[in-house]
Formats: sequence, structure tokens, C-alpha cells
Amino acid sequence: MSSAAAVSPQEDELKAALRELRSQNPTLGIAKLHARLLSDHPHWTVSEKRTRKILQNEGLVLSAASGKTANGDAPYPSSGVIDGLDISKWTSKVHVKYFNQLKGKGLVAAEKIAEGEIVWKEDPFILAPEWSLYDLQTSSVACMHCSTPLNNSALTVPCSGSAKGPSCPARFCNRLCLSRAARTHPLLCPAQNPAAMPLLEYARRHEWMALHALAQCTARVLLAEQQDEAAFRADWAVVRALAQLGMEDRAKGGWLGNAEPDRETWKQAHGLFVRAFKDPATEPERKRLARLLRKPTRKEVADEVFDYDAFLRGLGRMSLNLEAHGGLYVLHSHINHSCTPNLSVRHLDQRTALSRITVIARRDIEAGEELFISYVNPDQSLEARRRGLLEWGFGMCQCPRCVMEEQDPTRQNLAKSAPPDDLEQELKAGLGVM
Repeated sequence: MSSAAAVSPQEDELKAALRELRSQNPTLGIAKLHARLLSDHPHWTVSEKRTRKILQNEGLVLSAASGKTANGDAPYPSSGVIDGLDISKWTSKVHVKYFNQLKGKGLVAAEKIAEGEIVWKEDPFILAPEWSLYDLQTSSVACMHCSTPLNNSALTVPCSGSAKGPSCPARFCNRLCLSRAARTHPLLCPAQNPAAMPLLEYARRHEWMALHALAQCTARVLLAEQQDEAAFRADWAVVRALAQLGMEDRAKGGWLGNAEPDRETWKQAHGLFVRAFKDPATEPERKRLARLLRKPTRKEVADEVFDYDAFLRGLGRMSLNLEAHGGLYVLHSHINHSCTPNLSVRHLDQRTALSRITVIARRDIEAGEELFISYVNPDQSLEARRRGLLEWGFGMCQCPRCVMEEQDPTRQNLAKSAPPDDLEQELKAGLGVM
């Protein structure tokens, strides 16, 4: 393209592009990020000085070693803003705010919200439910899409793939759930993609929710790429913007406590993951997968999904963003932590949509106030709460409650947490299950 055709982007357009680049490349310096910007937008003319100024103003400049805080602490999660996210489909009561590189994004009240008011309801982006519910799903007594226990309703429908091969135990509440399950289920169905079964069985055996969630998320992205370009771009933007901290980085940050990373198990899981979605072990399995993935997976997806380091980042991404019962929710994933949360997340539609969450105000919230949930048990002691946050790589909690209790120990909740050397907890930590 000739220089005469080059254009200077608008400020908001440039900010959005740089935020997206930073979320995708959390370790690049200013010069390399500027070069990547011009490579991605060859029709733009932008000086490095302008790029530097916006990165500084937006809090997107790396201040120390790659992936570290300004004082050289352990690596911390990075996250990005989802460009074009339409929050209005959930609520008009909140909006997204990007704070800075260290804190990332969050949600802020767009209006005054009263105590007890429903702020929004949300269905999961993907669901990797608690194992008790998963066992009901694989026993044909809970919906494979939303996990709601099934009754004898005439609306219940089986997986349509069972007619084409091995039996699939999946059953669905109704045809709507069956239709929505098409976003993920075909690649996780024993009839349609038997190569995925060893991966799912491995996740179940180790009770590894993050691995199960990563399988669900990968299935959604790969199928969207096959079916609808707009849907793929929207889903891919959601996944790329999620808070992430790779398993090795979490290990460097000391989140394992006294446990050693179980790298051998990580590698075994990666091998099963690649076989499930890219390179099945047998020719019949390869043919079945090829029927589902007729278009070749584009390079940007393959590099970010199947590479071993990318796989470890994916596991970390799932662990950081999963709701307690195993759902990954787009708007919910924006909420930051406080030990005095002003939001409560509940599963109220237990008969018709168990996986749907209802977000409720715990107290009156003023317009402009940030919204919070608690990532740890707020009834624990200051030490236990802070240790819990550190284990996830979120750094030392500095919420008002923690600061107050640190300054005045007499106001602390002295509840005792479970012993840190508990064998089961240590083994799960080594895997990255927790």
C-alpha cells in the first residue's frame, strides 16, 4: 500500500487496538508492540511516540521483567477487554472498565443498585460441571447441555449422533438445549468424535475441572470456526480476553505451596488433548474427526490451542475464570475480588436451567462503584484469605477489609483454614486441578 493511502487512526480506535494487542502479547515491550500494531494495520500511520503515550496513559506499559509486577514479585494474570461486547443482552446496570495492566478489567455500576436487586442473569459460555452433576449427565439423567436433572417429560431428546455410531449417553431437556449443545457436543460425543473419550475420562479420573473446561472451550471455538465466521470471531475474542496465567508461571509464583508441579501428568493430558481435537490415534477416529472439522484450523487458533505452552496457558485460563460450580460465564468473568463482596452469585433456576447464574446485590451499590465477588471464603482469617489469593497468582489482597485487619489484628476473623499439608489438596495442587 502506498504512503498516500495511509491513515491516522482515531484515538479510540488506536486505544482499542493496543488494548487487544497487549492482552494477546502481555510480555512484549513498546517497540515490538508498535511493530506488531503496524503489521496488523498496514494502512495506519502511527508513530512509536504516540503508541508509547497511549500505552502509558492506559496503564499498559510493562514496568519490570516480563509478566512481573513493578517491584519484581511473582508473575500475575493478564487480561483484556472484549472489543464490541454487547452487555445490553444481559443488563443495563453495569459497564466494563479497564483499570490498568496489573488489575486489568472489571465491572462498574452504571446506575444505583438496591440491596437484593437482580443485576443480571447469565447462561454459561461453556459448562464443565461439578463431578456429581457430570456423572448424572453421562448416566443420561441430567441434561448434557445445562446439567438440569431430567424427568420423564416427553420433551426430553437423545443425542442425534448415536444413530451414526457408538451409543452416546447424552440426553437433553428439550430441542432448544439440543440445538445449543451443537456449539460443543459433537466434538465431545463418543459417537461423533470417539478420539475425545480418553481425554474426558482422564479429566474425570483426576477430577480435573480445568482440563474438562478446556476441552469444552476448545470444542466451542473449533466448531464455531467451521460453522459461522462471525460466531467464531466473537467466541475467539471472549477466550483471548479471559484472565490468564500459565501453569508454569503459577508454579513460579509459589501457588503450589510445598507441592511440586506434576509436569508428567500435564504432558500426558496434552497428548490426549491433541489426539482428541487434532491428531487422533487411529484412522477410523481421524475420519470421524474430519467429518466435523472439514475446514483446516487457522494458524492463529492452532498456535494458541495445540502448542504445549499454549495448552498450559489454557489450563490456567480455565482455572482463573471458572465459576465455583464449573461454568465459564462471559460477563461474570469480568468481576474482580474483594473480601467484602457486594455481589452474590446463585443458581436459582434449579428446575429449568440449573447452569444459569443469577447475580444479586448484597447491599446498596452506588453508580460508579466497582462490583466485586469473593474468590476465597470470606469467613476465613486474613492469613488464609491472602494465601488463597496468592495461590492463584493474584498477589497480596489489599482490599479495605484486609488492610483494616492488617492494621488492627483485633478486628480479624480468626477462623482456622484447613491444614495446608493436606495430602489430597497437595496432590490436586500439583496437577493444577484447583
